[in-house]
Amino acid sequence: MTPFAVAGVQMHVNALQPNVDGMIHRLDVLMARFPWTQMVLFSELAPFGPLPRFSLPLRNETLERFREAAAKHHVWLIPGSMFETAEDGRVYNTSTVIDPRGEIVAHYRKMFPFRPYEAGVEAGTGFCIFDVPEVGRFGLSICYDIWFPETTRQLTAHGVEVLLHPVLTGTTDREAELAIARATAAQFQCYVIDVNGLGAGGVGKSCVVDPTATVLHQSGGQEDMFPLELDLDYVRRQRETGMKGLGQVLKSFRDRSVDFPVYDRASGADAYLHSLGPLEIPQQGSRAGLDMGETPEIARPEPELFKGAAVPEAVNRTSGGPAPARERDERETTPSTT
Repeated sequence: MTPFAVAGVQMHVNALQPNVDGMIHRLDVLMARFPWTQMVLFSELAPFGPLPRFSLPLRNETLERFREAAAKHHVWLIPGSMFETAEDGRVYNTSTVIDPRGEIVAHYRKMFPFRPYEAGVEAGTGFCIFDVPEVGRFGLSICYDIWFPETTRQLTAHGVEVLLHPVLTGTTDREAELAIARATAAQFQCYVIDVNGLGAGGVGKSCVVDPTATVLHQSGGQEDMFPLELDLDYVRRQRETGMKGLGQVLKSFRDRSVDFPVYDRASGADAYLHSLGPLEIPQQGSRAGLDMGETPEIARPEPELFKGAAVPEAVNRTSGGPAPARERDERETTPSTT
């Protein structure tokens, strides 16, 4: 067994004044109550809330306070994230990993800002992977990143065993996000530590999920501190023998017989996606996507781009869109010859 104790802190976040003192106070309380904790994770944008106007340079006085707190308690500390103003003036949503000596191990810029709502925030392009000596490999993603499984795919392909996931979700899609957290744990056979805030920081419902998609802890809508001892050997066992002795997902992906042309932007395989219109906030009375006219003409990639992959029967061979209803009806009522 390789045990490691990780605690999430779900706390009220104020949008108009700093929350840093409250974070450090809660860290002090957590470590007094649960001194065996080895890593602490706060929610996305916990220090200053969700307004980019409170953005700071990457190295700042607040980060120094968090470094001191980590060293004081001898814990790994991920203090959520903060808006960062880069040297070129662009703003990122950036998380920092601090080790038990108070040293900065890594910075991570959110790869998928919640566009179109998170306007004016740039997307990061680098991944965050770090090792806890004699324990295992950890990765970091922020909120909306997890909706794109490619992000976790990249992390786990490099051996990440625990996904740290600070979020700020105060919207009606929180239940969907919880389902995604469980699916991510199962798909990639890893722990998922998902920490949301309260107030301006979210609706709570933080969770910890193990590599079999079992929810180990689920917070409600109140403040919560939840330290749990993880077993990273359990991750390795699941990946080697399959989830509950069943699906060996990572090895099956490794041994795949197909590559995916949709990831080649020049292939044309994503032509349909370009028909969906601009990425913008819906307006009152919007009829977007409800046009009852003809299906727009969509360029279909050349057959060789599929590299032998089967084309679904319900795809119109000329436009790439749905087959006409009459054609579908004829197929559905014709006995199979196979």
